[in-house]
Amino acid sequence: MNLRIEPIGLVLAVIYAFACWGARKLSLDQFYLPAGIRVAALLLCPPRLWPYLFLGEYAYFAQMRYPMVEKYGLAWVVLGSASLMPAVAFVVRLHRRMMATTTETWLLSIAAASALVVTVLNIALSELLWPIPPDMPALTGVARYVVGDFIGILTVAPLALLWATRHSEPDWAAMFLKPTSMALGLMTVLGISAALLPADSMTTKTSLQVLMALPAIALTCLLGWRGAAISVPVLNLIIGLTTPKPYPSSFDPSAFTTQLIMAITGIALLVLGSRISHYYHHYKIRDDGEKNAIKLARSSHVTSEMGLRERALHLRKIGEGMDISLNEVVSWLKLHGHHEIAGGLLDTAVVHSRQFRAQASMVYPTALDHLGLYVALQAGGVREAWDLTHRVSRPRLQGDPCQLSIGLQLAAYRAMTDAVSLLLESESGQIEVRARCGRFGRYQGIVVTVALLDATCALSEATMTMAVERLAGRALAYGGVVQCRRNRVRMALLEMPPIASHDAAHSVSVEYVKTTGRGSSQALT
Repeated sequence: MNLRIEPIGLVLAVIYAFACWGARKLSLDQFYLPAGIRVAALLLCPPRLWPYLFLGEYAYFAQMRYPMVEKYGLAWVVLGSASLMPAVAFVVRLHRRMMATTTETWLLSIAAASALVVTVLNIALSELLWPIPPDMPALTGVARYVVGDFIGILTVAPLALLWATRHSEPDWAAMFLKPTSMALGLMTVLGISAALLPADSMTTKTSLQVLMALPAIALTCLLGWRGAAISVPVLNLIIGLTTPKPYPSSFDPSAFTTQLIMAITGIALLVLGSRISHYYHHYKIRDDGEKNAIKLARSSHVTSEMGLRERALHLRKIGEGMDISLNEVVSWLKLHGHHEIAGGLLDTAVVHSRQFRAQASMVYPTALDHLGLYVALQAGGVREAWDLTHRVSRPRLQGDPCQLSIGLQLAAYRAMTDAVSLLLESESGQIEVRARCGRFGRYQGIVVTVALLDATCALSEATMTMAVERLAGRALAYGGVVQCRRNRVRMALLEMPPIASHDAAHSVSVEYVKTTGRGSSQALT
């Protein structure tokens, strides 16, 4: 059969057998921890090691049930011991496709199916093979054993699954420790207080045990499925360990009622936690995608600007070469007595040279690299182009743009020129341009307003739509926002720290616009 014995498998079998033996010492039929050990082992171990788990299960049952052969018969001891682990393994195997989903609700299905299958096998074999059928009615036994196995699985299996997924999110441990310690400490205090109460204070004891669900709910809401995976087992464990157990098969009706309530609570918490984690992962994926998109957009804008910068520098060199050549021609004409022709040529050359440099500066404002945004707006070709329209008033510029990055200044420059061009094309009347640089909290940024000078003249819907379509890309790349209100287009661009999310950037930029758009300076320093 080419069967190879692995030493790690034999060690696993021994560990499993001792774990079941120790868990049985702490268990009751209504709180059966070996059922949780069985499911947890099958979830943690790959299928190639399952035969060794079978071996450990048979060793555990051998030492426990061998003394029962004379009382219950050899057939029951063999079949009852040999059939449980393969049945649970089959249940786990059927859920393998469900385990690939992002939520962990499949664990509840495994727990319910395993508890039901094991209980039905135990009850059926005892009814068929015991020399004297059990005294307990079959339905009562099914209810008690199903609940006991289900609670045992919910006590151990979530912890095993939490351990198996501990490396899936490297940063979860930092935010996990403090709230978990506080919640578990409060649950432990309530559990010990309930256990120390006298036997005649059942109402108070039950109330304290039910109150333990509150820290579990809080931890689930804070940490999602991970919070439920630690709080539900601890909740069941405290109640199970504080239940009186004079012997393993003893039954406590009041504790059973509390355990039923906690089992339902555990189901609700695990479902709630899995849904919270599911939506958190979707939000994180979307947020990471938005951050990457913004990063790529910003990188694309900077790259395109660097290309335009090289082109503008090349045009500047061409212009300087043309000026040198024209000066040489003018000097030659003067030398040979053609002073009138030289003067006319010089005047024409000066005009065209100024126009050429203005057009080159509109390709890329080289003055912005050294002197800042405001100098580029007032001394560049864009200012001359605005003056020629006789519709753009002198810009009102406040703050120090040199405190901002070159990329942000370039984005503000392009957004401002595009907004002015749009209003010149689509609207009539005079246009006013304002810009304010400053700090809002821990963020630096700039607010740009391009508005019609006549406050009673509102922008058309088509203009507002085009403004958002043309300007939003640059604004969003710098955590900004574009707003069109009445007669104005207002934009905010911020220097966002690397840890700031897109939602935080958007909310800060909106608040930045609201605060700085009234013309006051109390929010800017």
